[in-house]
Amino acid sequence: MYAPTSHDEATGYAEYVDQQLEALRASAFGLTEEQARATPTRSALSIGGLIKHTNHVIAPPEEKQGMEIRDGGEISPAAYAAFMDGFALRDDETLDGALELFDRRRTALVEWIRGCDPDAEQTVPPAPWYGLMNSSRARMRYSFGHLIEELARHAGHADIIREQIDGATTLELVLADTGRPATPFARPWGTPQSVGS
Repeated sequence: MYAPTSHDEATGYAEYVDQQLEALRASAFGLTEEQARATPTRSALSIGGLIKHTNHVIAPPEEKQGMEIRDGGEISPAAYAAFMDGFALRDDETLDGALELFDRRRTALVEWIRGCDPDAEQTVPPAPWYGLMNSSRARMRYSFGHLIEELARHAGHADIIREQIDGATTLELVLADTGRPATPFARPWGTPQSVGS
């Protein structure tokens, strides 16, 4: 949890983003390749697929591959197919590889946000899935809030999927993944009295 403090605005955004990324990463703690690909709910989402998709979301612009959306909401079929491929690990991809990229991009993103001016202006591309067909001007704080929203949604997806796989909960997983000690409310996943309890 991002503890209450009196950080400046950019640091606050960076910490909230990092908190969601910490939960997403912890959702993969201890999983086998098979478990990382499991889709135990009615959704087609898996933990590995969520990690892979997040790698796209947090990629720096120069490394971002996938959907380029032009004003008017036009998306090429090939770009859309490539974007959808980003929600599942392929046979030639591994969870470890996805996590290695995730860790690199997470560190870079959080540091970049810390150094940003939340009041700076930017151009936000169209989002036709929301009916926003053209680019818009917005302050950076808009994008930071939207990023926290998207990461929190995917962290919630990962929570549900992981609980369906083996009953692990986010707090137990975060404690185990980060090497933190037990709290009065949870023990690190895999320690006595946490597995299956």
